[in-house]
Amino acid sequence: MNIEQIRQADKTMLVPADVAEVLCCDPQLIRIMARQKPELLGFPVCCVGSRVKIPRLPFLNFIEGRTNNEQ
Repeated sequence: MNIEQIRQADKTMLVPADVAEVLCCDPQLIRIMARQKPELLGFPVCCVGSRVKIPRLPFLNFIEGRTNNEQ
C-alpha cells in the first residue's frame, strides 16, 4: 500500500506488508524489529502469536511527523 491508500483505508490495524512500501523496506524486516526492538521502529506495534499488527492512525502520525496527541 502507498501512503494515500493507507490514509483512505478503513482498517484499524495494518500488517507489515501494508507499510513496507511506505518505509521502502522488506516486510520481514519490520516483523523482526517488531519482535526484537519495537521501540526503534518509531510507531507502536502489536505482536499476537506469530502476527504483527500496526495501528493505522499512530503509523500515519509517525509518517507525517506528528505526535500521537496531534490530529
